[in-house]
Amino acid sequence: MTAYSDEMIAHLSREVTTLCHCWRLVRRDGAVAGFTDHDRPLTIGATVFEPRSGFSASEARDTLGFAVDTVDVEGVLSSADIAEEDIAAGLYDGAGVETLLVNWRAPDQHAIIRTATIGRMTRSDGRFVAELEGLMHGLDRPAGRIVRRDCDAELGDGRCGFDLGQPGFAASATVLATEAPLVLVVDGLAGHETGWFAGGVLTWTTGANAGRAARVAEHRPDGADVRLILRDPDRRPPAAGDTFTVAAGCDKRFSTCKAKFLNAANFRGFPHLPGNDAAYGYVAEGGQFDGGALVP
Repeated sequence: MTAYSDEMIAHLSREVTTLCHCWRLVRRDGAVAGFTDHDRPLTIGATVFEPRSGFSASEARDTLGFAVDTVDVEGVLSSADIAEEDIAAGLYDGAGVETLLVNWRAPDQHAIIRTATIGRMTRSDGRFVAELEGLMHGLDRPAGRIVRRDCDAELGDGRCGFDLGQPGFAASATVLATEAPLVLVVDGLAGHETGWFAGGVLTWTTGANAGRAARVAEHRPDGADVRLILRDPDRRPPAAGDTFTVAAGCDKRFSTCKAKFLNAANFRGFPHLPGNDAAYGYVAEGGQFDGGALVP
């Protein structure tokens, strides 16, 4: 079975062809954009493929077996198409990309020759380079659980089972000021102890980052002021008046799960693993090397 229509096969059999490449990009938020290395716009279906982005592609390989193949796509940063702040905000992380081979004289004659997702994306000198990862790349990722003392679930997910809707474990707040791109002075979190929201997820409800989430690194009440320090440096700067919701944080330790959330029965780590002395034990005066559990 081939992806090429009879008309496309007939065109490819000619001595002279009129071919170009098009890329249909679908972001995770559903936005669709089209780009081409042809010198004129092309319309295929409901997508208009624009040439002004200056897209070009590196050599692409498809190998037999389970080898991972990648191809790079390069283009010019354009405020009308792909803006640098959108890349920094992560809007293109994991976006889907279809590569089409098109007869530009008759755009209905086309074939999808590659389906991929955007992996690493780098920016420099007003240009970007996106590495497209093929379907086989998913098979190259580690799968399964890792036996470790810390919990590997996300607080509030199905494996954790904790209800973040309980009073005191989630709150809504407003940014009063930004002392630095990642340091926020906020209103609405008074009454919570230091570090209560550290490690939690902050979700913006208004402002330039609306709908996006950030991880809280530190939570510092200081008198009448409350400061949150975020972890992610590549996001649009928050502004005074932006609102958000934030969930309590978990440091993944068994002691925290038991004392803070009363959820020890659902702990997804292995806190009672034998201590390192079981593997690296040696005889020493005054040492205790019984392989006992080292519970955090």
